[in-house]
Amino acid sequence: MEEEVAKAKYDGLRIQEGDVLLILVSALDDTAVKPFNLNTANKVGGETGVNQYVQPSEYLVNEEGYVNFPVLGNIFAKGMTQIQLKQDIESRLKRYLTDPLVTITLKNFNVSVLGEVKEPGQKESISQKINIFQALGLAGDMTDFGDRTHVKLIRTKDDGNDEIVNLDLTRSDIVSSPYYYMKQNDILYVQPDKNKQIQANSNPNRALTFQIIGSVIAAATLVIALTR
Repeated sequence: MEEEVAKAKYDGLRIQEGDVLLILVSALDDTAVKPFNLNTANKVGGETGVNQYVQPSEYLVNEEGYVNFPVLGNIFAKGMTQIQLKQDIESRLKRYLTDPLVTITLKNFNVSVLGEVKEPGQKESISQKINIFQALGLAGDMTDFGDRTHVKLIRTKDDGNDEIVNLDLTRSDIVSSPYYYMKQNDILYVQPDKNKQIQANSNPNRALTFQIIGSVIAAATLVIALTR
């Protein structure tokens, strides 16, 4: 029997400085819950003529790691998971509401995928649970010159310092790595495979291609000059 490959455990994202959180508070008493939601509006409809609807309010995690919440004031959020912050806010709300329910969503979850990939840049993901391979998929996967054995991951730690890790995506134990799942603002950099580049540069067909392109450009230049 083959040994089972260990899998990385997904513990959820930790809230970071600069994150934008969408937070919605609900309870049985719609009137009592109003002060805790910033985005409350009216719309016309239904038998009563006017209904209320509430959209999640946006909260920025400031440099000190706090969010400024209505009525409750500053709440420390940095380093907490969304579940932990949800439970913290709900416990504070019980002083004002009966059976409060808090929903928290990270609005600005994105990662950057750079280097030898087909579509480099900053990528947004609907799901907050994505692994390294899914992040590469968002960038169209590696180019033919990408080195799967040398991929750098740059991650901002809780203390604000950057951590740089070298990953070998060809190893089967990559799925058990603590870096297998991406975190918000992670940067993946795919290094070029130097051996492949040397082979491509020494390919005689490549030299012939450049020769043909050069001839076409020269001919086009001559035609333009004669027509002036």
